[in-house]
Amino acid sequence: MEQIAVFLSSTPYWDPRMIILLIAVGAFVGFINTVAGLATVISYSLFMIMGMPINIANATSRVGVLLQFSANSLIFKKEGLLDVKLATKVGIPVAVGALFGAEMAAVFRTDIIEVVTGILLPLIAMLLFVDKKKFSEKYHIAGGAKMSPVKYVIFFIIGVYGGFTHAGIGLLVIFGSFIFLGQDLLHSNAIKQLTTVIYTPVALIIFAIHGQINWPVALIYAVGNVLGGVVASKVAIKWGEKFIKISVVAVVGIVSFYLLWKQF
Repeated sequence: MEQIAVFLSSTPYWDPRMIILLIAVGAFVGFINTVAGLATVISYSLFMIMGMPINIANATSRVGVLLQFSANSLIFKKEGLLDVKLATKVGIPVAVGALFGAEMAAVFRTDIIEVVTGILLPLIAMLLFVDKKKFSEKYHIAGGAKMSPVKYVIFFIIGVYGGFTHAGIGLLVIFGSFIFLGQDLLHSNAIKQLTTVIYTPVALIIFAIHGQINWPVALIYAVGNVLGGVVASKVAIKWGEKFIKISVVAVVGIVSFYLLWKQF
């Protein structure tokens, strides 16, 4: 592990080995983010080992997120699963909330970001193990796909979280869509794709203004994100879902422990 850390922290991004690694990890993260979620924490881990503070790692990961989910949205739309009108209604309050969340992530001290992230990630990770179908059947909310002031506020709050850190917002949008909008899992996932496309540019602008994006690394990594996302959008892999969930939660646990432990 020590040798890996030394390699990542001392090898320039233009080294062919680093380019291959960034694309490969980006593809893995893009795949898991599409079929399960929370894999952005792997991006944070990689970038932080490379020497980036958490705020730069957070900002740099967003470029790949935007490109990946843009490609995903086109695929879901082509397959007739994406309700663009409804997803836009969800995406707008999320984007407004992201404006505030991204500003907080840009100006807060890195140790505060690390503590908050370390606490929130395990809580969000618990959503991976909820049976979404059974949960939606048990806790049906009246009103269906019609938005209301309360629902706008809920998605605004989700957007604040998404602006602060992308890790886990996909799960929150999915749960919000089938609990408050009556969508099934597949259509909720489609809404997640376009919602991410709508709110991510807002966060990127804030981070760019503060000069917190490592553009060369971000663009190389984005290539992998798009590849992984496209494959995941076209392939349903139910047999691997449990393994993916366990893997993501394991990474979340390790990163959360590290972020909290380094404060003492």
